[in-house]
Amino acid sequence: MSELQTRFTTEGLVIKEMQVGESDRLVTLFTKEYGILKAFAAGAKTIKSKKGAATALLTYSSFTIQRKKDTYRIYEATPITSFFTLGGDIEVVALSTYFCELAQNFAESGVPNNELLRLILNSLHFLNKEKRYPPLIKAITELRTAVLSGYSPNLVACDGCGKFEDDIMFLSLSDGRLFCNECERPQETVFVDRTCLSAMRHITFSQFEKLYAFEIPNDSAQKLSKITEKYLTLQSDCRFRSLEFYNSVINL
Repeated sequence: MSELQTRFTTEGLVIKEMQVGESDRLVTLFTKEYGILKAFAAGAKTIKSKKGAATALLTYSSFTIQRKKDTYRIYEATPITSFFTLGGDIEVVALSTYFCELAQNFAESGVPNNELLRLILNSLHFLNKEKRYPPLIKAITELRTAVLSGYSPNLVACDGCGKFEDDIMFLSLSDGRLFCNECERPQETVFVDRTCLSAMRHITFSQFEKLYAFEIPNDSAQKLSKITEKYLTLQSDCRFRSLEFYNSVINL
């Protein structure tokens, strides 16, 4: 990040926070220009601090940051929007935290990734502000994250015979290939019905402006959520602790 000046301004989402001492915070930001960035917010936990609200988890803010060698300190911070509500739905809070962990795993330090940032911010908006069905927003976020990270499935047609769709189709979790019921397929596949396949194609191929512009029945959204979860975790070989917590919440 040699292009950074001694002091610079950027916008970013707080995707992780940790208390340091009695009054300071160490925050992880997903920023527009610099990707993932960790910075100290001195006195952010004090009652009178103007940095407190802006450096809280799930808050998108404008930051003026002071750089000294490899250390970053937040000089000024102004909140733009918050996606966290005290006393909010535990499922929504757990899923929002999971989206932050996705950002931590798939964005890089010092490397802009505006498409992923836009995805995370929009998913948080539709989840928290628009109150869209959580499993559907989860599925959209997981599959589009996979696409942006180089794990896009091949959903054009059956890999064996070229059939576009059928009542029974299967997705290979190991390589993202699609198979109909009549063609030989790998062992590690999941069943994908017409509704889920249509939704997956939309999420994979649509322009971003139309990404969230569809609805499916809640039971189909739940099925789709399980498929995208299995696909992303296997493709990325990542273990997401916030996902484990989310699943424990919805299975209570």
